[in-house]
Amino acid sequence: MPRIVLVIEYDGANYVGWQVQPNGVAVQQVIGGALFELTGERIDLHASGRTDSGVHARAQVAHFDTESRIPPDKFAFALNTRLPADIRIKGSFSLQGEGENEFHSRFSVKKKHYRYAVLNTVHASAFYAGRALHIYNKLDIEKLNAAAARFIGTHDFAAFKAAGSKVATTVRTVYSSEWRREGDLICYYVSGSGFLYNMVRIMVGTMLRVGLGYDDASIIDAALNDPRRTNAGDTAPAHALTLWRVEYDEFDTDEVLQENALL
Repeated sequence: MPRIVLVIEYDGANYVGWQVQPNGVAVQQVIGGALFELTGERIDLHASGRTDSGVHARAQVAHFDTESRIPPDKFAFALNTRLPADIRIKGSFSLQGEGENEFHSRFSVKKKHYRYAVLNTVHASAFYAGRALHIYNKLDIEKLNAAAARFIGTHDFAAFKAAGSKVATTVRTVYSSEWRREGDLICYYVSGSGFLYNMVRIMVGTMLRVGLGYDDASIIDAALNDPRRTNAGDTAPAHALTLWRVEYDEFDTDEVLQENALL
């Protein structure tokens, strides 16, 4: 049975997150419905991970098995005619070779990348209202990066997970962590082996206090050395966070997006 891989872009504003929930419409639910219309099959759709309510994706990855005879690369076109405008399939394909059906969109992940966007201007923007957190007080990007650098490495991130969330281990590895100025935006880019529930948003909330001068960057060290939730900052809002990129041994979503662009 062929295993189809999807690279998915979505605006999370109208959804309760990726995973099907009893309290609203989820991205997984909408794509699953479109797949049923297309194939007549009740398909199990597995993603690289959950995104929270209101969080966006530039490159979410999901896979499913199907008996459909539709060519793998045509699923993107067929699904996009059935999906709302705020969900787009940016690429669809199958992996060739003996390990095709061993690939798993979640368990095969090597690196996940997120971006958090902050609009640092006196006045808010109509264009960035659903994409960036507006902060009108001046942020010090050097202080932000001094704080961001402290996250790199393998640490216990228990202080940076939502209170009450349960996981087998709170140890994660962060490979890169930096803030970049992009016009009026100051964007945080982070990559890691995986992320806890609300982890990136709490990291951002903690760093923003440093960037605004309320705390010293050493607060990060304290929260990593004594990993209690009370030692980290507030949870930054969801609407400015985007699942940016996912890397596997088999492919990189940035390569898929580039291949599907009309250059």
